[in-house]
Amino acid sequence: MAGNSKRKGAVRKDGTKKGQVVGSGGQRRRGLEARGATPKAVDRTYHPAHKKAKAAAKSRAVAGRQRRKDDGPEYVVGRNPVVECLRAGVPATALYVMTTIDADDRVREAIAEAGDKGIAILEASKTELDRLTVNGLHQGLALQVPEYSYTHPEDLLADALASPHPPLLVALDNITDPRNLGAVIRSVAAFGGQGVLIPQRRSASVTAVAWRTSAGAAARLPVAQAPNLTRTLVDWAKAGCQIVGLDADGDVTLDDYDGTGPTVIVVGSEGKGLSRLVRETCDSVLSIPMAGNVESLNASVAAGVVLADFARQRRIAGV
Repeated sequence: MAGNSKRKGAVRKDGTKKGQVVGSGGQRRRGLEARGATPKAVDRTYHPAHKKAKAAAKSRAVAGRQRRKDDGPEYVVGRNPVVECLRAGVPATALYVMTTIDADDRVREAIAEAGDKGIAILEASKTELDRLTVNGLHQGLALQVPEYSYTHPEDLLADALASPHPPLLVALDNITDPRNLGAVIRSVAAFGGQGVLIPQRRSASVTAVAWRTSAGAAARLPVAQAPNLTRTLVDWAKAGCQIVGLDADGDVTLDDYDGTGPTVIVVGSEGKGLSRLVRETCDSVLSIPMAGNVESLNASVAAGVVLADFARQRRIAGV
C-alpha cells in the first residue's frame, strides 16, 4: 500500500521530498549565524594575490640559496685571466682543469705555474666546472682564489707618500660593477698609480669578476675600503693631496690641469656621477674634452684616459 512505511523495504531516508524524519540538528540555525570577517586576499588560495605572494616567497627562497652559494670560494675563469693571475702571484688555492680540455700554450703554462707555486691541480668534468663557475665561460680552466684582503686607507696613503713618485691614487664613488673596478685597478697599475680606494658599502668589491677584469693587477696593487669615503678624502686632502673629481660638466678640462703633484682622482658612475658630498669635497672637477656627440665615457675608460695623461705629464716633468 502506497505510503505504508511499515511494509517490507519501505524505509524512508533522511532528506527525501517528504522532509526530515527528525530535526535538522540546528544546521539551519547555524547557517544563519555570521561567518566573521572576510579573509584577506593573500589568505584566499583561489585569489590572484595569494598566488602572487606565493611566487614572491619562492623567489626570495631561491635568492637566499643563491646568496649562500655565492658565500663560497671565488673563481677566476678563462685561459688568459687564469694565466695572468698566476703570473702576478695571485694567492690561489686550487687550479681546476677540465678533463677533456684541448691543451694549448696557455693551459700548459697555467699548469706549470700552478705546479711551481704549490697550488693544487684538480681535474674536473665540464659539468662540474659549469656548476662551479655559474656562467660557463671557463674555457676549461678555473682558478680558486681566497677572499680579498683589503688595505687600510691610512696605510694606502702612507705607502703612496713614501713612494719615490708623487702619490697618484684613484677613489671610486657609486661604482657598483665589479668589471669597472677590475678595469680601473688594471689602469692604475699600468700608469704608475699606487692604489685604489672604494667605499665599504654600496660599492663593487674585489670579487672573482674584478680579479678577472684586472688580469692579475689586483694582486700587485693595494685596494682600500673606506667606512666613509667623504671623510677619508678630507683626510687625504689635509695630507697634501689634490682631490680631483671627474665629470662631464667640470670646471677645468684635462688639457689645462697639472697632474704632476700628489693627486687623488675621484671617479663616479656613468649614470649617477659623483655624489653631492664627494663632489663638494673635490678641489677641482675635471672634464675630458671629447669630439662628436658622445655625452660621457664609461667610468673605467674615463679613469684610464686621465691616468694616461697624468702619467705623460709626469714623464715629461721627470717626477
